[in-house]
Amino acid sequence: MTGMLPELGYYTLAGHSSSPRDLVAEVRQAEITGIGATFISERFSTKDAAVVCGALGGLSEQIGIATGVTNHTTRHPLITATMAATMHRLTNGRFALGLGRGFDGLFRRMGLDPVTSAQIEDFAGIMRRLWRGERVVNHDGPAGKFPLLHQDSTFDEHIPIMLAALGPRTMEFAGSCMDGVILHTFFSDEAVQKSVQSIRRGAEKAGRDPDKVRIWSVLSTVPAPLPEEKRLRKTVGRLAAYLRGYGGLLVQANGWDPEVLRRFLADDFVAKYQKALDGFTTLEELQHLSTLIPAEWLAISAAGTPEECARTVAQQFDLGVTGVIMHGATPDELTPVVEAYRRIRPQGWLQAIGTNPGWMP
Repeated sequence: MTGMLPELGYYTLAGHSSSPRDLVAEVRQAEITGIGATFISERFSTKDAAVVCGALGGLSEQIGIATGVTNHTTRHPLITATMAATMHRLTNGRFALGLGRGFDGLFRRMGLDPVTSAQIEDFAGIMRRLWRGERVVNHDGPAGKFPLLHQDSTFDEHIPIMLAALGPRTMEFAGSCMDGVILHTFFSDEAVQKSVQSIRRGAEKAGRDPDKVRIWSVLSTVPAPLPEEKRLRKTVGRLAAYLRGYGGLLVQANGWDPEVLRRFLADDFVAKYQKALDGFTTLEELQHLSTLIPAEWLAISAAGTPEECARTVAQQFDLGVTGVIMHGATPDELTPVVEAYRRIRPQGWLQAIGTNPGWMP
């Protein structure tokens, strides 16, 4: 195997996947290439986080593995704690539990309450107590009421918990109590820098060492050459899906023109299309979407030759992050980018980062 690069990550089964077995070839290629971490973004179809993580753990030897992300309200706390503890031991400590807020509207349709920061903090506290072997008795807090939660009194497991964050308040909150933070795709350089500042500020206010919080940027990576439809799906389709889901937050984070977002959402095709814009649209529909999104919004990515992509990846570390998830590309597609990155890899503190994607040394 090539030397691992723990500061680089990718998403397995990126986007909508009906073939979860694709992860077998992906993770094997990722380890050969030296990509240091694989993230799984759960979808309620054929991307169950626990199943995918278990497969990744059994197939791999070195790569770090993280949910990036799952939602804490969709499983009982004891089930999530058990999944994480099992992954921790299965991988010899390479697993991190990544959480996210999810979508309020989706949760309401599922009969679940929207997720709050208070719930997440309470839930994380329960996880950490269980992993220390404690008994959680008569718990009554934001995460719920639980008469008795217990795993194993011999446990002394150290499993990092991360949070995917989009807005500045969530960034600051994550810095105050999380081991790691996952930013969002299509964040401008300024947005990434502001996010890092918010996370560090949250850690400092909580009396924590801000240098101990792992921060992953998520960089849309589109190495050339790609067929037009595939390129548009990875860029236009993906950003269009985000804009329809929570465009206001992205516009605010990047300082974009909200009027452009208003026109995008008011477009007849966008308003009436019921499926995911990054998963089922045709080439002609993607071309139409591209006329609604400014080029400068789409330019927030690593695109071009492997060398050009590698330079953009390396520049992310100048913004203050400690890891880069190369989003939307498979390990096969990323192999030439990683090879080019090795030649310009920043020297110094990166060499001290460990395998687990949720810890900082």
